[in-house]
Amino acid sequence: MKKIIYFLSVLTMFGTVGSAHAFTTKAQSAFLIDYDSDMVLVSKSADVLMPPSSMIKLMTLTVLFDAIKSGDLKLTDRMDVSENADYKNPVWQPASKICLVRGQTLTVRDAILGLIVQSGGDASVVVAERISGSESAFTDKMQQTARRIGMPLSTFGNASGLPNPGNFMTSRELATLASYIITAHSELYPLFATRRFEFGEYKADWCREWGRTHTLNYNKLLFNMPGAEGMKTGHTSEGGYGMVATARVGGRRLIGVINGFAAKNHEALASEMKKMLEHGYSTTFNREFYKAGAEIVKVPVWYGRKSTVVATVEKTFAVTLDKGQSMAGLRVVAHYDNPAVAPIIAGQKLGEIVAELNGQVIARAPLIAAERVNKTQFFGRIFKNLVVIFGGR
Repeated sequence: MKKIIYFLSVLTMFGTVGSAHAFTTKAQSAFLIDYDSDMVLVSKSADVLMPPSSMIKLMTLTVLFDAIKSGDLKLTDRMDVSENADYKNPVWQPASKICLVRGQTLTVRDAILGLIVQSGGDASVVVAERISGSESAFTDKMQQTARRIGMPLSTFGNASGLPNPGNFMTSRELATLASYIITAHSELYPLFATRRFEFGEYKADWCREWGRTHTLNYNKLLFNMPGAEGMKTGHTSEGGYGMVATARVGGRRLIGVINGFAAKNHEALASEMKKMLEHGYSTTFNREFYKAGAEIVKVPVWYGRKSTVVATVEKTFAVTLDKGQSMAGLRVVAHYDNPAVAPIIAGQKLGEIVAELNGQVIARAPLIAAERVNKTQFFGRIFKNLVVIFGGR
């Protein structure tokens, strides 16, 4: 096999990489990235492990979303509420919850909306026990999922985010988690923009009163920033306020994380997040090269029923640039082995697409197969070998 470097584009344009206008915040940790380019726009203590409070529910939801995608669960399935999730359990008295009663059931969809809008810790226990049998076993699954999607540091002591010595995440890894949800679960991701949820199956009078006054999403960014798409807030008296937020403005999506913010309330938290997101939009711009699924290059195939396979990207490939400073010589290249060997499955990594500026890599993404290419039959492989032996291709 021979490594091929295929030049896709060489540009002269304006902008530079690396923010020329630093963003400052009193939050202990802050992180801002562009979803398409993965370029870091703001980073403050982004790799410091901190208690994530209710932001940990993004991992609870991820495990649930994976189960739905695999067919193990459906949105209409009903899940049992155990004593651990009962509203009379003392752990839920000061905590956010849907307000559930032991013995009742709720749908997977209501559990998702309860987790997103009401930050229902009781719903996280219901999900954990349905998927893994116990919350303890579920945290093992959370850990396995985190490692699989590129989160090597995060640890999990429970599914709700209640104070626990095992709950630690970094702002960078929370952004990685948000990006995974957007990419892997695009059909469920829009639920994070839900502003209001009214649970219709309360079984206790106290819970009905609770539900009457707890219907609005704690994520106040949804109410004060056009383009906000949601995600998750968190708060504990020890750790302060935190938020994972996404927004799409002008076709461009940013992911922001704040943790350890000494705010007065969720409105103040949303205001700080809005400032950081607006900083990202106002000081940088994107140059998009390829959308997800677009044909980037045709890679030759060895022993395949087709002679080539289309290489593409899983999500939009773009670079993020600072506004106002000159730059020349941005080039985009594709690296891949020639030939690829059949069989090839759709989504299989074939190589890499890289954007370079002055010899430095500023963005990269896997090149993946857009289609399946089956292996030829035995005699077809013999014929191919003979062709090569006698000087063919």
